[in-house]
Amino acid sequence: MGAVMSNTPIKRIKSVSYAKWGYFFIAPFFLVYLIFHLIPLGSTIYNSFFENYRSGLSQIGPKFVGFQNYITLFQNGELPKYAWNTLVIWMMGFVPQILVAMLLAVWFTSYRLKLKGQPFFKTVIYMPNLIMASAFAMLFFLLFSAIGPVNQFLIQAKILSDPLRMEESTTLTRSLIALMNFLMWFGNTTIVLMAGIMGIDQSLFDAAQVDGAKPRHVFYRVTLPMLKPIVLYVIITCMIGGIQMFDVPQILTNFTGEPNRIAMTLVMFLNKHLQSKNLGMGGAVSVLIFLITAALSILVFQSMTKEMRAANQQRKQFAKAEKEAK
Repeated sequence: MGAVMSNTPIKRIKSVSYAKWGYFFIAPFFLVYLIFHLIPLGSTIYNSFFENYRSGLSQIGPKFVGFQNYITLFQNGELPKYAWNTLVIWMMGFVPQILVAMLLAVWFTSYRLKLKGQPFFKTVIYMPNLIMASAFAMLFFLLFSAIGPVNQFLIQAKILSDPLRMEESTTLTRSLIALMNFLMWFGNTTIVLMAGIMGIDQSLFDAAQVDGAKPRHVFYRVTLPMLKPIVLYVIITCMIGGIQMFDVPQILTNFTGEPNRIAMTLVMFLNKHLQSKNLGMGGAVSVLIFLITAALSILVFQSMTKEMRAANQQRKQFAKAEKEAK
C-alpha cells in the first residue's frame, strides 16, 4: 500500500525576535544623554567662540571672535595658575588617600590578620563620604577660624602666641582643603579597593604563602598586579573629581580663593565667569577643562595599561606563530 499523502497545509511557527526590545530599553539613556550632555556640550563649544557678556545693564555681543577667548586665558596667565593650584591641592589629598586606602583594604581583607570589628570600622571610615561637602567645609571654616576652638586651644596651651589665619597662610589653606578631600573620599576608595582584592582568587595567596613569600612580596607580586584595573579606575575617577574641585575651597576661602588666590581652582575660575554672565569666557574655560580631563585620563590609561597591552600583543604573536607552525 502506498503512503497516503495529506492535503492539510503545514503550519509554520513564526519566530519572535526580541532584539528590538533591547533598543527600546536603552533608548531612554541615549535620549537623556543627548538632551543633558551632548546638546549642552555643543552649546558650550559654540559659545566659546563668541564675545558675549554683560557690562552693567548693557549686553555686549554675541560677537564672533574665533579663538580670542582661549588666547586671552593664556595671555593673562590666570588659567595656568589656577590649573597649578588645582593640581597641587589634589595631589596633597590624593597621595595619602590612595596610600591609606590601600593599607586599610589589605588589612581588612587579610585572612591572616582576621581583624575584629570590621563592620564598625568600615562604617566609620565611610561616614564622611555621606556628609555634604559644603557642610564639611563650613565645619572646618568654623573650627579653624581666627576665633575658632582650634586656635583658642593652641593659644591657651601656649603653643601659639597669635592665632593662625587662613586668609594669610598659604600652607594652612591648602592643607585644610587637602585634608577635607582626604577625609571625605578615603573611605570610598577603601571600599572599592577591598572589592577588588576580594575578587582575586584566594588560591594565589595560599600558593604564595606555601612558597614562603613574605607579606610585602605577596602584595607587590600578587595583590598589586591583579588589582591594577581597579587602581586605574580609582586614579581616573579621583583625578576627574580633583579637576572638578569646587565647593570645599569655595566655602573655606569665602568665595575668594585667598590668600593671593592660591586656593582658586579651575571650576571656581569658571564659576566666576558664569556669575559675571561672561558666557564666552566661561565656555572657553569649560572646553579647556574638558580637554584637560580627557587628555589626563587617556594619559593615565595608556601608562597603566602599557604592560597589559604588551602582554596581549605577545600572546597574539605566539598564537600566530603556533598557527603557522601547524
